[in-house]
Amino acid sequence: MSLEKQTLIEESLLKVFSDESFQEMLSPEDYKNYISVKQNLKFHKGETIFEDGGTPNGVYFLKKGTAKLSKQGVYGKEQILRFIKEGDLIGYRSLLCGEQFQAKAEAMTDVEATFLPSEIFLHLLEVGPKLSFVMLQKIAFELGESSNTVTFLAQKTVRERLAEILLLLEQKLGTDPEGFIKISLTREEIANIIGTATESAIRLISEFKQDELIEVEGRNIKILNHEKLIKLGHVTL
Repeated sequence: MSLEKQTLIEESLLKVFSDESFQEMLSPEDYKNYISVKQNLKFHKGETIFEDGGTPNGVYFLKKGTAKLSKQGVYGKEQILRFIKEGDLIGYRSLLCGEQFQAKAEAMTDVEATFLPSEIFLHLLEVGPKLSFVMLQKIAFELGESSNTVTFLAQKTVRERLAEILLLLEQKLGTDPEGFIKISLTREEIANIIGTATESAIRLISEFKQDELIEVEGRNIKILNHEKLIKLGHVTL
């Protein structure tokens, strides 16, 4: 999916997931109930938003900050599934499926989120066609992302994967005023995302830096040559 289409979905969700929008969808009594039960939550960097295997009792709409969804493999190694930024919604898949959480959500920065109990969220889906449509678009987009991840891990070399993930992280999370991608990742986390050993990730990052494809300051990375990374990773943005 193009960046333009992804942005449209994100903007639609941000617009519809608001007090003003919900006031239009709900009866005065239901809206009053919504206002009384929604919670504004804060999580510090490193805190868990919800645990893998936990029981979903609502959804979380990120108003500020970045989080990650991850799952432990059979040998206890963490596998990062995707990153969540402000304006995104998490916790809904397990809730809609009626199952336990299948991943852990953890704050990567200080996070502010709106929590909606399950009964309110499900009622909003029932009475709000705009919200239901945006959720269908979001689910379809994430299904496409999952399919791309399978191809990404199965068919691309580690070098190609690193080039692609850097571009996708910049596209999804944006950059700070100095041009660095708005996320601070350890070398182990990068290795985890691209499916390689930490030592290989360290070596590749060093090679990318020497080739002047990227600039590195500690855990922060800035892309210097987008065209070469796109070509190297065989990426379509």
